[in-house]
Amino acid sequence: MLTRRKFCSCLLASLPLAATPAFGEAMECAVFTDQRQNETSPKEAIELLRQGNERFVAGQTINCDLMRQVHETANHQSPFAAIVGCIDSRVPPEIIFDQRIGDVFCARVAGNFVNDDILGSLEYATEVAGARAIVVLGHSSCGAVKSAVDDVKMGHITNMLAQITPALENLDGSEGPRSSSNTALVQKVAEEHARITAESLIRRSSILQKRHEAGNLLVVPAMHDIATGRVSWL
Repeated sequence: MLTRRKFCSCLLASLPLAATPAFGEAMECAVFTDQRQNETSPKEAIELLRQGNERFVAGQTINCDLMRQVHETANHQSPFAAIVGCIDSRVPPEIIFDQRIGDVFCARVAGNFVNDDILGSLEYATEVAGARAIVVLGHSSCGAVKSAVDDVKMGHITNMLAQITPALENLDGSEGPRSSSNTALVQKVAEEHARITAESLIRRSSILQKRHEAGNLLVVPAMHDIATGRVSWL
């Protein structure tokens, strides 16, 4: 006779392992291998980052044995994504996406722009090391964007800010005065900069273009809100 207890036990046993918290945490803590990387589609790579940010915002980040990951990645790495972010101390990519050692490549520079060195790094991350997605991550209240809006001229900062100026020039002027005190303008410039930077990667690199056309790479712009921790996908 099938009792209620037996029925519940059978039902639980039939559920996929991914439905159980312990299995989910074990998977999140598992170091990416070549096989797991290859089996992750570009869209799934972005989804892993999206889910990680949801955990971060909800205060439900997963604690892993980081030293074990150090040992398991000592001789090889198979990250599933690459992130181009700003050097701002409030926007550490691994933390806001709840990722760990061996999960993602990170290139960080003030204003999250991509020069030839970073482009070459992204080609390495994808073509050589197999990453499935690239995220160009801007953020709110970006100091570099504010400086570009104010047309700051100072040492090597001048050339750096020139990388952001095209985003400002793309706007139609309806955003109001060109000043870093105009928060709406600063936000729109940051968003536009992330978009045009992401869009330029495929055009600038035949390696990335080939991977994209083959369905092996997704390039996505995104914005991080430093007040809430939430990442929005543009």
